[in-house]
Amino acid sequence: MRLTGQGLQAERGGRTVFGGIGFAVSAGEMLAIIGPNGAGKSTLLRVVAGLLSPASGAVRLEPEPEAGIPASVHYFGHLDALKPSLTVADNLGHWRKLYGGAGDLESALDSVGLAHLIDLPAGRLSAGQKRRVALARLLVSERPVWLLDEPATALDTAAEATLGRLIAAHLSGGGLVMAATHRPLPIAPSATLALGSAP
Repeated sequence: MRLTGQGLQAERGGRTVFGGIGFAVSAGEMLAIIGPNGAGKSTLLRVVAGLLSPASGAVRLEPEPEAGIPASVHYFGHLDALKPSLTVADNLGHWRKLYGGAGDLESALDSVGLAHLIDLPAGRLSAGQKRRVALARLLVSERPVWLLDEPATALDTAAEATLGRLIAAHLSGGGLVMAATHRPLPIAPSATLALGSAP
């Protein structure tokens, strides 16, 4: 599996965010995307995920999935996307169904140290716990391409180590990762893409 971007340009509100961007990430590799606020890190991930259309250029995944690239991608954004009135189990079950996954909810929560909170309403979780539940979504959706936008936000040292283990396991299983980050990731990336300064 190989994910590539060629000649990518993105525009937001009539302003060019970045242009001429290219990258290549293969199975078992992680690409770190760095740069100042406004440089386009999140925008690039959204373009790769198919949430935004590039002004020019193309993203390709080989071999090409029959259902298209978005069906192979899990986009992990800034928001935890949890309904506060639903239990942790119900939230994860919703995402598993939406993404067509088959991962076990309790096992996924155990991997992030939250199996004991499976029946708690998500609205009662701390910020760090919500982020860890969001990480558990990666495990129940079982998609090969992880696009992580500031994945360590709100995580303490122990939870960052857990994130590192999850990424390492995903890579060793043949997955690939693109991660936008302001801070060092818990495991070393295979390569780094630096986006330019914001205008």
